[in-house]
Amino acid sequence: MSEDGSELNAIELATELTIAWLNNGNNRVAAEDVPTFLQTMHATVLGLASGNVEPEEAAPQQEHVAAVSVRKSLASKDHIISMIDGKPYKTLRRHLAGHGLTPETYRERYGLRPDYPMVAETYSQSRRDMAKRIGLGRKARGGDTDEAAVEGEAGDAPRRRGRKPKAAE
Repeated sequence: MSEDGSELNAIELATELTIAWLNNGNNRVAAEDVPTFLQTMHATVLGLASGNVEPEEAAPQQEHVAAVSVRKSLASKDHIISMIDGKPYKTLRRHLAGHGLTPETYRERYGLRPDYPMVAETYSQSRRDMAKRIGLGRKARGGDTDEAAVEGEAGDAPRRRGRKPKAAE
């Protein structure tokens, strides 16, 4: 890049990037963190402009802050509120998969108990009722009771199938 005006102003670019990042509804930032972020963004833009990009040393694993409390997450029987984005879901499995998490890693990340539910209570109950209605979970017929009924019928005269014979005139 030439230095006579076609070079981007690093301060303006860092400011625009910071404003765009703050306008994103998925980013929750405290007001006191904004200046630090702006300084980091400015340093990154300067590094990229000069071509001296040094990889950061092993960044500490970022601490994940829950969007809602555990109590609020489970407050409703109709849905579970995600701790990732604060939105309600009937089941969290697909939502977690979209973020590259399993239920176990989600529970570990937010310090949840191993029995923390992944499905809302009413949704689970409606699925359970539907499964019972269509007969899932029942044992297959053909146990001892059916065999006894078949043996009892075998002693009687065999039934004839088809039409009844015409009465003799």
